[in-house]
Amino acid sequence: MDRRTKEKVVAELHEKLKETKLAVLTGYVGLNVEKMMALRNVLRRSGAELHVVKNTLLRIASKDTALSTLEEHFRGPLALVLNRGDVVEPTKVLIDFAKKNAELEIKAGVLDGKFLSKEQIGLLSELPTREVLLGKFLSVLVGVQTALVRVLSGVPRNFVQVLGAYQMKKQSGN
Repeated sequence: MDRRTKEKVVAELHEKLKETKLAVLTGYVGLNVEKMMALRNVLRRSGAELHVVKNTLLRIASKDTALSTLEEHFRGPLALVLNRGDVVEPTKVLIDFAKKNAELEIKAGVLDGKFLSKEQIGLLSELPTREVLLGKFLSVLVGVQTALVRVLSGVPRNFVQVLGAYQMKKQSGN
């Protein structure tokens, strides 16, 4: 790779790292091309990108970004997973893929500028996805409104029932 290409790669990677919410470093020693492409495709569907970058270029590109906190982990062959959207789905994909393929080793990550260990990434993957959380939140909001309508309609309903019972009593008694 010539110098201009390296500078272009570093500049593009630096811009991506600035916009990234979640970045995860993984080791991929022993993964064949088919498995790597399968991982890339699954990550792409979940809104993430997988990049294999030289450590020196990654070190230069990560300057003045949240990923610079992981500089001590820039050793050996590394793949970098970047995500700008929902952070739970890509971690689920990585954890599931790592369980099925022992060659993929999750090393560390950064979420909104905070360091994540391998264990914390595993815990993050156990959270429900954004859509599930939004659905639960919406059901809570709808449930509150439904309960309020029931409570407010209870008084007139009871009043009508009392009037109906009074009318029945009057009709049967007289």
